[in-house]
Amino acid sequence: MKKAWIFQGGWDGHEPKLTSARFAGMLKDAGYEVTIHDSLTPAEDLDALMQLDLIVACWTMGEISSTQVNNICKAVGAGTGLAGCHGGMCDSFRQSTQWQFMTGGQWVSHPGGDGIKYTVNICKGSSPIIQGLDDFEVASEHYYLHVDPSIEVLATTRFPVVPYYHISNKPVDMPVVWTKFWGNGRVFYTSLGHHDDVFDKSPNAGEIMRRGLIWAGEGKQYAIDHGLTTEPFENTAKMY
Repeated sequence: MKKAWIFQGGWDGHEPKLTSARFAGMLKDAGYEVTIHDSLTPAEDLDALMQLDLIVACWTMGEISSTQVNNICKAVGAGTGLAGCHGGMCDSFRQSTQWQFMTGGQWVSHPGGDGIKYTVNICKGSSPIIQGLDDFEVASEHYYLHVDPSIEVLATTRFPVVPYYHISNKPVDMPVVWTKFWGNGRVFYTSLGHHDDVFDKSPNAGEIMRRGLIWAGEGKQYAIDHGLTTEPFENTAKMY
């Protein structure tokens, strides 16, 4: 049976317990054994992390130790998947550039606050995760992120929608859903999920999250089946 750990915590406004329970249900339906942690302390056990198929981040802001983030980076690099949504993954641990490097982006603003109506535009043909899905509307925080240029963008949204200092620049298509690789590990992110109920109000958002979790968790077995090691990625130079 595949194993997943969910780390829930940080700022309560993002409803980490509700989203963690939802994601745990999705994974259990897919045959996973799921453990939810209210502390980052288990991330200090590298051997345990290496046994996982998937790590799910539901932890807005907060702090992570160098040991904890380095262990997660090593486990994901070896093939353990990493997935999350909204501030629970890409506004986690603002002081950790290594976390941002691995996840592919960092929140910087949501102009207009909550309840902004905007369109999520599906990038057709970009991934099985969005196969058969159409563009859809949401009313939530409109996430403006600083993103890694190496990400594979699966869905976008157009900025600006509301006035703020950024409108002096050209309109941009901001990534909403993306995937990337960290070593042999698969990383999935969606900026949707300010509140847990967005996944009910926008069924496509929930389906994308479900598919993303499954996709990220399949990387471990792929690495095993293809005899992939971390040797190509290892380097003793100072990276951060």
